[in-house]
Amino acid sequence: MTRSTRSVYANPWIEVREDEVELPWGGTTTYGVVTTGRCVGVLPFAGPDEVLLVHQWRYVAGRAMWEVPTGGVHEGEDVRTAAARELAEEAGVAAAHLEEVSTLHTSKSVVDETATLFVAGGLVDVVAEADPTERISVHRVAFDEAVAMVLDGSILDAMSVVVILLADRRRRRGEPGPWS
Repeated sequence: MTRSTRSVYANPWIEVREDEVELPWGGTTTYGVVTTGRCVGVLPFAGPDEVLLVHQWRYVAGRAMWEVPTGGVHEGEDVRTAAARELAEEAGVAAAHLEEVSTLHTSKSVVDETATLFVAGGLVDVVAEADPTERISVHRVAFDEAVAMVLDGSILDAMSVVVILLADRRRRRGEPGPWS
């Protein structure tokens, strides 16, 4: 149970707070919590054996990273709409089929962030306004190569790792999806 909470820092994207907590088994402790809101990630299939990955600079990581299109859910926006918007903004495509495959906590002990992951198919090119703080290049990659990039550590983004491995498992089981 939370005994008290105080905001330490906030900007339009995050809030850092300090919570004094009574533990279920007795005693108290202090938790630092970063609140970010919801986010989405989309693995777009350009064909049964090909996906789109984005490559972009990530300040906190200190380098450019390979990822699926990802981003935050705006206030009042549902996750499906956010996924479609991020897909357009980051990959320049819209999807005829957008299927939710998982919801997960990206960091259960410090960051209060819930991600909803999708696979997408039936892609068509669209023009969307890019985020002015991002420089993104889009690459067509064989799906098996994307899986190999996860396994060899070339893809480190948690949402990307999870959605690629989930899609690979479903595909190998012969389940229907944008790879069918």
